[in-house]
Amino acid sequence: MQYQFAKNVDDLQPSAIREILKFTGMPGVISFAAGSPAPEAFPVDSIQEISKELLEKEPALALQYNITEGYPKLREQLKAWMREKQCFNESMDELITTSGAQQANELSCKVLLDRGDTLFCEAPSFIGSLNAFRSYGVNLVGVPLEKDGMDLAALEKAIQQNPNPKMVYVIPNFQNPTGRVMSLEKRKGLYKLACQYNLIILEDNPYGDLRFAGKNVPSIKSLDTEGRVIYTGSFSKILAPGLRVGYVSAPKEIVSKITVCKQVSDVHTNIWAQAVCSEFLERTDMTPYLKKLQAVYRRKCHLMTDGIQQHFSSKVTYEMPEGGLFLWCTLPEDCDMPAFCKKAVEEYAVAVVPGNAFLVDESAKTSSFRLNYSTPSDDQIVQGIEILGKMTKEILGA
Repeated sequence: MQYQFAKNVDDLQPSAIREILKFTGMPGVISFAAGSPAPEAFPVDSIQEISKELLEKEPALALQYNITEGYPKLREQLKAWMREKQCFNESMDELITTSGAQQANELSCKVLLDRGDTLFCEAPSFIGSLNAFRSYGVNLVGVPLEKDGMDLAALEKAIQQNPNPKMVYVIPNFQNPTGRVMSLEKRKGLYKLACQYNLIILEDNPYGDLRFAGKNVPSIKSLDTEGRVIYTGSFSKILAPGLRVGYVSAPKEIVSKITVCKQVSDVHTNIWAQAVCSEFLERTDMTPYLKKLQAVYRRKCHLMTDGIQQHFSSKVTYEMPEGGLFLWCTLPEDCDMPAFCKKAVEEYAVAVVPGNAFLVDESAKTSSFRLNYSTPSDDQIVQGIEILGKMTKEILGA
């Protein structure tokens, strides 16, 4: 039978990252292609203890339906946490839990953009969100990313040149895939443009709590006086991604619509996972807990960068992140990046992600690739970087 798919999904293609990840299951392959947190950072004992007590004392809470907006106790805890970060305004905002930040971003697009409306994103940007946006038939426009964030002059030009500009999607802290941080000046400038051109800003901040160097930068949400910023966060990087608990802090009218759309999508976020997150927040002093996480990522990042300095060709450059999970490396401009990544996994058994996988147009030329230091073990980092370094010297010279 010949199937005719809906227009919204007919052009969707598998993520290039997922295709590369197929190789990672092969024996002997060292993967720097994932974007997962460090397994050794999972608080397994705490989650096990909380789950056991929950199922013994309140099994109906963990196993029964709950309300779409989210487990009430967790929502109040998150509101308090967001208020501390100036990311929740009691008079203007509401908060809903979601099935990870991915759903938070997808539903934000769903409730605000019609087919053909324009959504601007960083170029490069997170492939998962890009595909979510594509599924709604929006006009997705990539804006060049500078060292300190989105090129605002290019953004303004793109706003003026594209039909129905509605939303700007940014990952301001330790951006995926580059690891870059948007400066406070750029955050203020972006908010000013949003006010000038009547845009909504979707601020995706899954990595913000993983800062291991430098100083915190105020969120864009903290600058919001007009109800223009949707802030999305997640427990995936600070607790465990398998729990699939994220959240949205946004103007009440927007959250109200997100609630309706979520209701018809999955009824509510996994209530057992929400209850675990809630109890973990109640039992844990989050400041020292997060410092321990940050120390894990600092060590693994430095292990990888030390290896790069020792083994890579001098013609390969990289950007030192202040947090997050990723390193962004760049080859000379005349290199074929997809061919480089294919050669790495097929001939050297090391998986990395080509930079074009993170662009609106995946066929566009790029000379950069992403490395992940959080998921592999220390031994894999040491061995894999040495192998990859040997490859770079064979191709590029010392």
